Order: sequence, then C-alpha cells, then structure tokens
Amino acid sequence: MALAARHDWRTVAPLLATHYRRIRATPRPGAYTRLVARWLFPLHERLKGHHSTRLLRRMERSQWWSEEQLRDWQLARLRHLLRHAGRHVPHYRALFARSGFDPAQVRQLADLSRLPLLRKADIANARDSFKSARALGLRPFATGGSSGEPLQFFLGRRRVSHDIAAKWRATRWWGVDIGDREAVLWGSPIELHAQDRLRRVRDALLRTTLLPAFAMSPARLDGYVEQLRRWRPRMLFGYPSALCRIASHAAARDLPLHGLGVKVAFVTAERLYDEQRAQIAAAFGCPVANGYGGRDAGFIAHECPDGGMHITAEDIIVEIVDAQGRPLPAGATGDIVVTHLATQDYPFIRYATGDVGALGTQPCACGRGLPLLQKIEGRSTDFLTAADGTVMHGLALVYIVRELPQVRSFKIIQESLLRTRVLLVCQPRLDDATRSAIVRGFRARLGAQVEVIIEEVGEIAAEASGKYRYVLSEVA
Repeated sequence: MALAARHDWRTVAPLLATHYRRIRATPRPGAYTRLVARWLFPLHERLKGHHSTRLLRRMERSQWWSEEQLRDWQLARLRHLLRHAGRHVPHYRALFARSGFDPAQVRQLADLSRLPLLRKADIANARDSFKSARALGLRPFATGGSSGEPLQFFLGRRRVSHDIAAKWRATRWWGVDIGDREAVLWGSPIELHAQDRLRRVRDALLRTTLLPAFAMSPARLDGYVEQLRRWRPRMLFGYPSALCRIASHAAARDLPLHGLGVKVAFVTAERLYDEQRAQIAAAFGCPVANGYGGRDAGFIAHECPDGGMHITAEDIIVEIVDAQGRPLPAGATGDIVVTHLATQDYPFIRYATGDVGALGTQPCACGRGLPLLQKIEGRSTDFLTAADGTVMHGLALVYIVRELPQVRSFKIIQESLLRTRVLLVCQPRLDDATRSAIVRGFRARLGAQVEVIIEEVGEIAAEASGKYRYVLSEVA
C-alpha cells in the first residue's frame, strides 16, 4: 500500500511501456512472460491495492491439501465471516436476531444450512443493507443480465484479489501465464466501456487483445480472423458461442486457425456443450478449459488438464440443494448455492446462483485435493415447462433444430406455456416439410396445443452483455 500511495498508474505507465518495448525486442523465448508474471502484473496489482500475488502463492500450496485440511480451513473462515456479518452487516445482524442464529454455535460446515438462501431479489430490494460498516474501497458491480435484469451489488478489494488469484492459478494449470499473448472475446459493458487510453496501455503491457463479442457480423469476423492470425495468441478466453462463431467463419473462408500456436482456449459465462468443445478444439488445435463463476458468486470452479472441474474451495463453499433449500448429497442434481468466504465487505452467504449442477463423488486424477463439480447443467431458465407442467432441459428442443443441415444458428424462446418462438438463421431457407417437422417435434415435448412460431432471421443478436442464450424460458 505504501507503493500505491507514492505512485499513480498514470505516472508508472510510461515507465512500464519503456520496459515493454525493450523486453519485446529480447529474443529469449518466455523472457517477457516471466517479466510480466514476476514483476509487472504484481506491481499492477499492488498499485490497485490488491494482494492477489500473495494469495496465488498460498493457493498454489493449498490446492494439494487433503480433503480434511480444506474442510478445516473452510470452517475457520466461515466462522470468521459469520461473526463479522452478525456484528457489522445490517442485513445479517437483523437476520441472525430474527432467526436466533448464533455464529458462535457453528461447529461444522453443515450448520450453514440453518440459514435461508440468499436470492438476487433480496440484494436488489435492500442493496445497501449488505454493506459492512467496516468496508473499505467498495466499488459497484453488476452481473451481465443474461438471466434477466442485471443485479447490482458491491465488492471490495479483498474479494477481487481472491478472484484474481483463483483465475491466475487455474491459468497456470495449462502451462500458460499472465504475459503470454492472449486474445479475449468478451462482451461485458464493464470491460468494453473501460477501454480508455490507460486501459489500452495496460493491455499492451500484459499482451492482451480484446475482440468485442457484441455484434459479430461477417465483416467484423473477417477482421477478427485476420487479427488472430497476425497476433498468434498462446491462449484464448471468451464465450464458447463466440469462439465457435469465429471457428465456423474461418472454416467457411478456408482460413486455418490450428497452426497459430494456441495452447489452450478458456471458456466461461455460458454452458459449454460437447459439440462446442469439439469444434473449438479442432479449429484452434488446442484443448478447451471450461470455467464456471460470475461477478456475483466469484470464481467457483475451473477445469484442469485431467478433466476435473475443481472448486476454489479455499474461498468458496458450494452446496447443491433441493427446491426447499436443503443440501443434497454428492452426485445428486440440484440448485447451486455458494458462500464466498472472502466477502466480509459485502457478504454473499448461501447465495442461489440460478444454476443447476452436482458435486463430484470421486477425486480427480491430477491429485489436487480441491473438490469437484461433477456437472453444470446451466441456468434454471435453460429449463422448459411443458403444458402439463413437466420440466425438461432445453436440450430436449435444441436437439430438434441443431442437427438440421441448413440451420446456422438458433434461439428458442418459451414465451408462455402455450406459445414458443423459434428464431433460426438458415442457409438455404427451410422448406415446408422441415418446418412442419420442427413444429411436430416441439409439440411432442411441450404439448399438442402449444403454438410454435418459426421465424427465419438474418442474424440473432446477443444479449446486452454480449452472451448468447440458446434457450430462454419466460415461464416462472
């Protein structure tokens, strides 16, 4: 913090830019990456008041702890968080008093289930009551809004530091590091509105290039493909749908991407389908690493090279619960609920993410002690309700349209129990027989009386966040 007090990023940036130009001219492979990972990025983090570098060192040790060690660590931090929340956070002080909950009586992690779930509406209705009286440096944040209206909340530097360290650790699992060339396909307004001059300097120093995932028109995709072939990134990061669109576009133009030297493609923010993983891997000639989390819930889990979706257990307790909020055993599918242990400034305790998944039942072959998410089935809004009340996963309808050779992209919107709209980008256009087959398939699953409206469109726009949702149900 003393360093941050003496220097400002505006004065340090020109000095770092000089180092950047000097080191880029150095022929030793990996020299610049080492400079960034060991010096420039830690300096950047200190200037922002983050302690992510120290946390990373600790996390790289704790990932090998035993299940018992991790559980003891979680319990100690949970007790500390609950005591702080009960004393200094208005929402939890009132909740604990009303329910007779005493943090001092927490003896095991299972005691957490005595508290009610925290819903997005709870935060939206009383946003300031979640602020700790001892909070310092809170900043407003918002979710991307892919599940409805964006949720606005606050985070402190402590929480941000933990999330950065968790992502940094997972990046290193794949043999890449901060400072390696990275191409980011992203659409969050928070990122895109911040691309001012200083941000561009920082991205240049860290060797990150941003390709906005808002309107991916053919002309813009031409530019993205050319930029990737010129930039030759070591890693990619973005939405799976955006990477697939680039892959498809490059294939249609006969512009190969598999020789660029990409070592791994990190994907997040959307559900990763098997065919997407295969398409991205084939197009870029690299493995695909799935990530799961959000601004609100934190960096929950990341895939390792052995295929395990490891939970960031040092910071996050993950519960799988039923419709009544009761914890389910490992292997059972239910709603994903998280408690972030580094959120004293603005606590997220038993926060319902809106996603569905299951905890793993077996350890990962990599040997890390971090527990696993066995599956992530996507947001609860990705599930559809038939006219008779039967709930089904959106894949039940996705399979009907995605296998049609003329369908380039699609979006399924369940507007009501008796009305579903299907947006399709087709080449060539659908014939009457195919349209009838789609309607029959949808009605076979949703109900014979359901109105199925098929609209052929030129392009399907992304959500306001830049994400693409294949299935959207507006049925409560």
